[in-house]
Amino acid sequence: MPNTFLDRILERYAGRSRDALLPVLWDVQTAFGHIDAGAVHAISHTLRVPEADIYGVISFYALFHDQPTGETIIRICTDPACALAGADSILDSLCSRLSLNGGETTADGRYTVLHTTCLGLCEHAPAALLSRRGIGEMSYAPISDLGCLLSDCDRQRAVHIGGEQRVLLERAGGQRRQTLDEYGDYSALRHALRDMTPDSVIAEVEASGLIGRGGAAFPTGMKWKLTRQAPGQPHYVVCNADESEPGTFKDRVLMEGQPHLLLEGMALCGYAVGAQKGYLFIRGEYPEATQRLQAALDEAQAAGFLGGHILGSDFSFHVEIRRGAGAYICGEETALFEAIEGKRGFPRMKPPFPTTHGLFGKPTAVNNVETLCAALVVVERGAAWFRQYGTEKSTGTKLVSISGHVNRPGVYEISPGITLRTLLDQDCGGVVGTLQAVLMGGAAGTFLTPDEIDVPLTFENLRAIGSTFGSGAIMVFNDTADLRDVLRRLGRFFQHESCGKCFPCQLGTQRQMEILERLDAPLPGDLERLQDIGLTMTEASLCGLGQTAASAVLSALKKWPGLVEAQVK
Repeated sequence: MPNTFLDRILERYAGRSRDALLPVLWDVQTAFGHIDAGAVHAISHTLRVPEADIYGVISFYALFHDQPTGETIIRICTDPACALAGADSILDSLCSRLSLNGGETTADGRYTVLHTTCLGLCEHAPAALLSRRGIGEMSYAPISDLGCLLSDCDRQRAVHIGGEQRVLLERAGGQRRQTLDEYGDYSALRHALRDMTPDSVIAEVEASGLIGRGGAAFPTGMKWKLTRQAPGQPHYVVCNADESEPGTFKDRVLMEGQPHLLLEGMALCGYAVGAQKGYLFIRGEYPEATQRLQAALDEAQAAGFLGGHILGSDFSFHVEIRRGAGAYICGEETALFEAIEGKRGFPRMKPPFPTTHGLFGKPTAVNNVETLCAALVVVERGAAWFRQYGTEKSTGTKLVSISGHVNRPGVYEISPGITLRTLLDQDCGGVVGTLQAVLMGGAAGTFLTPDEIDVPLTFENLRAIGSTFGSGAIMVFNDTADLRDVLRRLGRFFQHESCGKCFPCQLGTQRQMEILERLDAPLPGDLERLQDIGLTMTEASLCGLGQTAASAVLSALKKWPGLVEAQVK
């Protein structure tokens, strides 16, 4: 394409600063298929960012390229859920059909084929992400025909929604997003602006006992209170929609089906903490969710539910959607701030904490998608109503993503206290074959044996047996699954996703992967080495990625030591 096209792209960013780096890189990547030296130089001049810093950001993200690619980039997920569904053979067959090896581009320049980490489509495994020059990204799952990866097949898919309770998923399901007319008039926000002070909103959320649904399980009301009380202006709201934990897709379902629920939840949070600006950071592998959120945002702004003087009040709240580009570490809240600010997504040291020093160094309330949606329900229906579900310490309903060897994979809304066995046998239609293991919490979670699935699904009961809700992922493996292969894939995932900022994680994930790669023929002492590496990462890593990079491996070795010991000669 001529340089004038690049000039037209950059005109839209005239006068902007470094925080516009991710959006402009996406525009150039989409238009040209890669970001070359000329584009880097022009972006540097436009945003006044050093070229070296721009290259650093490009190389940090898996979805950006600084070298030419094919007109269409086909990424096949090879993480555990897709591997169970035959992703490796699909990748091999596609490469054979196109006469290339993975990572190569066809001679005619039409296709580049890559393997990738989890795409958040685990219930539809196996899955692919297609990037088309001049058009953008689209996901395709399940892969039923190789030809559909090379042409325009129908990509509509319906997710299975289950569970006896329907609170957040009350109006979910189907293949399209809920329009504003179908959703309603932002009644919870209207109620708060008319009848409640910001402090009373926070008090209601505190009374509900709602804790974060992203994995850390921090009390939501306390986070909002600390942010509101923090000195310094402006305050910010950040929605962490970088749902990159393998096996997790509940937030995707909310964003694709009910985007207004999330946008209203962000505005309500903004009112409570005294923020007028919110950023919704969504992973780059969620193109459909991004498009639907933007359409909903346009609707809400046109109707006066977002923007200036909402519903005729003194409260203004503006939302900007910021798209990631393929980095699991950006799910860590401080790394996410760095990404929004136009830097490499390195985690920050804590303290200070985001409630006082968050985005752009200002007080920030950062919550994930499900948490913001649940907080909205609390304000709309009351803390007492919310507490009728769950237990004293695990209040309200909880969304879980179930994939793998079950008859009905999908998103389930449960009342905490239900046992895992009941969920799998009754709601999910049972395990396909004979159960071997359940991975709770995704790649950063822990394994449960068949003898442990009578555990009540609450934060406190799972914690008591050394497990976790984590991101809400539940991955089921029957006795046909090779657990050594599962561990190898988890090891590759963490080695690939480690940002490299701290040595315990950077070196630990590399050494862990190397040992896991030889599990079929381990060396004497490998069990002890894995345990030592895992404990070192857990105790010494800077952020949650390194601290949990060995969780699944350590739990598997504890419960099935024969995975290593029985193989040593």
